[in-house]
Order: sequence, then structure tokens, then C-alpha cells
Amino acid sequence: MSETPRVLFWRHGRTAWNVEKRFQGQTDIDLDPVGHAQAERAGRLLATLNPDVIVASDLKRAADTAGYLGRASGVPVEYDKALRERFGGSWEGFTAAQLAERWPAEHPTMSIPDGEDVAEVGDRMRAAVDRGLARTPAGGLLVIVSHGAALRMGISRMLGIPDERREILGPLSNCCWSVLQARGDAWRLMEHNAASLPEPVVLSDDA
Repeated sequence: MSETPRVLFWRHGRTAWNVEKRFQGQTDIDLDPVGHAQAERAGRLLATLNPDVIVASDLKRAADTAGYLGRASGVPVEYDKALRERFGGSWEGFTAAQLAERWPAEHPTMSIPDGEDVAEVGDRMRAAVDRGLARTPAGGLLVIVSHGAALRMGISRMLGIPDERREILGPLSNCCWSVLQARGDAWRLMEHNAASLPEPVVLSDDA
């Protein structure tokens, strides 16, 4: 086994608020039936990667998603509040259309007047990943189960992307994942918004 660690960032399955395009933030919304089916399917696939450590947000949509992988792999799920979604303040519960109407200046840049600062989300996500990695054996796989915005901020922080350029990473669909692998002192993105297992990579000269 390679001594290089990997981190798989997995977004929770679908919720009713996802369908309605409502800002969820830290409101504790359940998976809908489609979300449970997505998590069950993805959990079976990801179990074949033999995760060593699984750490999830304690919000139900992420915790329940992680549970499917825990049962399929036999690896207990740990919970870390630092993996929660970005707190959305007064925006939580509103649809995207309502947010655009009520906060026309702030909505395009997701500058939530009474919400959590983007840098704070990146800091806590990176700290949670580091805690998980500390419990992951050399060359092992850490699975982080969290939320769309928080995951992109966490991935950006791992890759050294400035917070103001976080949108360079495309969004994560429900129950899709991204994989980072360490190379020396840096991390590189191996997969993004994936829903199937990776194919073997034929190394090029600059790999």
C-alpha cells in the first residue's frame, strides 16, 4: 500500500429543500426517499475502497448518508460538528429566487449579512480534516461526509485556493464526492463531483 494518504469528500444525499432550492445552512433537514436511495447506492460503491476512518457532520442529512457507508464497510462513523454546513443566518429556509429578490446585492457573491464568514468555514473544515487524518493509518483513506458549500471551502483550503476564488471548483451534486491525495507537502485533486469508482490512471511524464 502507498504511504500517501487520501481524503474523500462526500456530499450528503438529496433533501426536500434541495429540490425546492432552499438555503439549508445548519437547519437540520432529513434526507428524502431519493436521498436515502442515493446514499445506499453510493455507500455500497465507496465501501469497496476500504475506508479506514469515516467522519461526518452531525446534521441528520450528512449523518444518515454516512451511516450507509458505515454499515456497508463495517467502519464506525465518527461525528464532528466542525463539518456542519455554513451557517446561513436569516437566509436559511429561503429559496434562491427569494434570496435574489430580498438581497440582490449580496446574493450573487453569497455574502450573507448575518451568516458565517467563509474563512471561518474553511478554517474549521481544515481542522476537522486534520483531526481525521491524525487517526488515519499511513496510506489510508479518510472519508469526510459533509455539505456542498462547506465541502468546497474545505477542498479549496486543502488545495491552497484563496477563499475569494473558491468558485473555481464546480459544485458537488447530491451524494457525489471528490478525492484529494497528498503529494509531498501539498494536496492535489484526483477526482471532483464523481459518482462512480475511479479508473486506473496511466501516469504521464509530469505525474
